[in-house]
Amino acid sequence: MADGFGIRAFERRDTDAVVALWEDAGLTRPWNDPRADIERKLAVQPELFLVAEDLSRGAERIVGSVMAGYDGHRGWLYYLASASDLRGTGIGRALVTEAERLLLAMGCPKVQLMVRAGNERVLGFYDALGYERFEVGNTGKRLIHDV
Repeated sequence: MADGFGIRAFERRDTDAVVALWEDAGLTRPWNDPRADIERKLAVQPELFLVAEDLSRGAERIVGSVMAGYDGHRGWLYYLASASDLRGTGIGRALVTEAERLLLAMGCPKVQLMVRAGNERVLGFYDALGYERFEVGNTGKRLIHDV
């Protein structure tokens, strides 16, 4: 815990607060059901789904989240979010640091993430954390349609 914030593994009771956090941060998309994403994560490496709690105001409040995963070759970060009224206070940095620590403990040699094109503010955040920008093309195929 630092500066009144604690980081811990996600618990089912956090679902509504985390979905609201993602919606506030603009991370949800109409074609993805965030609750289905949570259930999928809880089925695979749930210990890599982290939340940050604000413990300074006497009541616990979810103020950040990150999902991480490790496929044996590289780690990935998803759904990094912090409460809009607390951005710039170190929540995102702390969540990334803890996710990296957990991935490293699993033997993960590198970690990557995707940022939507044009989101320079977020890219700048990751630049400051030592992440390297890559010029790659991404492709994907939906196997399960949530909506």
